[in-house]
Amino acid sequence: MTKKYSTISFLSDYGTRDEFVGVVKSVIYEIAPTCRVVDLTHEIEPFDVRAGSLSLARCVSYVASGVVLAVVDPGVGSTRRAIAVEVADGKGVFVGPDNGLLAMAIALAGGAGRAVCLTNTDYHLDAPGETFAGRDIFGPVAAHLCNGVDLSELGELIDPSLLLPGVVPLPREENGSLHGEVTWVDRFGNCQLNIGPDEVTAFGEVVRVEIGSLLSGASASREPVVRALKIVRSYDQIGSGLGLVIDSYGMLSLCVDRGSAATELQIGQGDLIILSTPTDSPSQDSASVTTSVKISPTR
Repeated sequence: MTKKYSTISFLSDYGTRDEFVGVVKSVIYEIAPTCRVVDLTHEIEPFDVRAGSLSLARCVSYVASGVVLAVVDPGVGSTRRAIAVEVADGKGVFVGPDNGLLAMAIALAGGAGRAVCLTNTDYHLDAPGETFAGRDIFGPVAAHLCNGVDLSELGELIDPSLLLPGVVPLPREENGSLHGEVTWVDRFGNCQLNIGPDEVTAFGEVVRVEIGSLLSGASASREPVVRALKIVRSYDQIGSGLGLVIDSYGMLSLCVDRGSAATELQIGQGDLIILSTPTDSPSQDSASVTTSVKISPTR
């Protein structure tokens, strides 16, 4: 039985200033005029495969069944493979570069089924150059899948276990502390950590949060910011100052109610955060005095 899809969920680092997103969507509609295209985001930082991978992983539990088209592709035109990967017994297909971008989302969607390298040019556009695979390969393939083209027609079958894995930032335990990092700063300035609330239950109701230690270079002389924060479930429970909130994805985030934690603390993606048991029992107010510090990425 031919499997058709009605929705393409589209993520990229193309931005919206140039015509790239509009061109890809126009190509899709020309081939599959009845499909819907949902824009997940096009504001991934250019070339940041890991950020795209994390964003896709956050989205995947909520995207509609169908095709997921993801393009963050600094290796476009090189020997990196263009792929399509089935998940959930064919309920969905991921289309994009084999550079780790798709790996976490595929795992969260139940793991890879059939996978193909997109070598059949009958389902591509004729391209004047090799630097816009979103327009010439990935978009057309996503559209043809919506029209009922079987995955096996798109190219040679490949072993899904040999697809390039994603880079997952995992926290590590060190001397009784949990060393994590900021994995995402949203537009409100909330700083999501790669640490969930279950990982800090041993620290008690109040968690010591250290921001800005183990720096190198000129920043090494600055004192880290240290707070004692209770974990809360909403922004209005923070009160004044900084809070440690269980966010909508179930992860811990550094937040300021109606403000930007990223701006207040001058932190961003990749910065080190250390969580531990407070050495004493300071109140949140007494722990709220901060030193302004610019933190350099640790990666």
